[in-house]
Amino acid sequence: MSFDYDLFVIGGGSGGVRAARVAAQAGAKVALAEEDRYGGTCVIRGCVPKKLMVFASEYSGMVGDAQAYGWDIKPGAFDWDAFKGKLHGELDRLEGIYRGILKNNGVESFDSRARLADAHTVELADGTRKTAKHILIATGGWPTVPEFPGSELAITSNEIFNLEKLPETILIVGGGYIASEFAGILNGLGVRTTQFYRGEQILRGFDEEARSVIAEGMREAGVDLRVNINVTAMRQEGGKIRVTDTNGEEHLFDQVMYATGRAPNADNLGLEELGVERGKGGEIVVDQYSQTTVPSVYAVGDVTDRVALTPVAIREGMAFVETVFKGNPTSPDHELIPTAVFTQPELGTVGLSEEDAAKQEAIEVYAASFKPMQQSFAGRAQKVLMKLVVSKASRKVLGCHIVAPGAGEMIQLAGIAVKMGATKEDFDRTVAVHPTMSEELVTLKTPVRST
Repeated sequence: MSFDYDLFVIGGGSGGVRAARVAAQAGAKVALAEEDRYGGTCVIRGCVPKKLMVFASEYSGMVGDAQAYGWDIKPGAFDWDAFKGKLHGELDRLEGIYRGILKNNGVESFDSRARLADAHTVELADGTRKTAKHILIATGGWPTVPEFPGSELAITSNEIFNLEKLPETILIVGGGYIASEFAGILNGLGVRTTQFYRGEQILRGFDEEARSVIAEGMREAGVDLRVNINVTAMRQEGGKIRVTDTNGEEHLFDQVMYATGRAPNADNLGLEELGVERGKGGEIVVDQYSQTTVPSVYAVGDVTDRVALTPVAIREGMAFVETVFKGNPTSPDHELIPTAVFTQPELGTVGLSEEDAAKQEAIEVYAASFKPMQQSFAGRAQKVLMKLVVSKASRKVLGCHIVAPGAGEMIQLAGIAVKMGATKEDFDRTVAVHPTMSEELVTLKTPVRST
């Protein structure tokens, strides 16, 4: 049977574009359809614009630091319009790069929604049908807002980058990394920021000690962080939103942003009719090679809800090409993935938390919490944390957790050592770079706890 294409990709985010490009470079005839902007969540409404907002928000603290170091710098007001214009200009540039990558590698692209008509046929929004030997779904995820009275008044992380003006006050609902990152961002930009989380502590699933240090630092920076609380109802009141919480108290905010979860973007793709299995959360179920229950259909990235990180989606896309187009069955490696959470203070982490490691085996914990030289000199009190979780039996470092400015940069390098199976003694043998915060990772001599 002949097909229009060897591969048709649905979704123009990082995973889909990488798979399309690499498959085309391997000699495949490839097409890709994207209904929105090319670049996906990460480039258009996720990590890239978010990190630029993190940078912008951190300058407010730097002014005070600079004054403490002797610079005659006067605080000024943040110009949202100037920043937003430059931000969207950068996103347009990056989208153009993604489009160029496809074009330059001979990938035919369609600016259209696409769905599966059968195991080898994709139908575009105008009814045009294209056939392909293999179909790859890389449609990502989408933020969700729970239904309750007034829930339609909430915005999500999708809309936060497009606000006409910055609000004076905002409520952020959620305790995950997106909610906690934006609480720091908006607080740093001068917005009076309140964060509600229904659980005991924000950043569930991360190391508990690190979570506590971050929550304390956020409060010290001015975020009104409240736990064991949720929203029951919202209503419009003039230009503000009146929020009723689970304690029966009412609050007025200019904006309410929900960051309580994301769902796989897999509805209305024709999957159910075709027999593609989906999980309880709506994710597309795949095997170790990203193949669905329909042999010609594969899926990568957040739509599979394995590890929702852009670099992971890219690696899954590359593993798919190795498997399908290069005859080299390759399963993406989801073990010991270093990651950063751009809260303020920032978190870098790789491996097991202290709690998870202790459930697995006997461990030793090496940790130091202190005020870093740069901020301490300027009179800022936020503490940093350097922490290693070590196996008693093998001496391997099972987890490394850093809460500090630049933690994401540090954990990338520490992640190499942990991935290679470095022991505590390997860390000890490494000469410290002095004076730095990260030197503590190689000078921790005595465990603070053991199990």
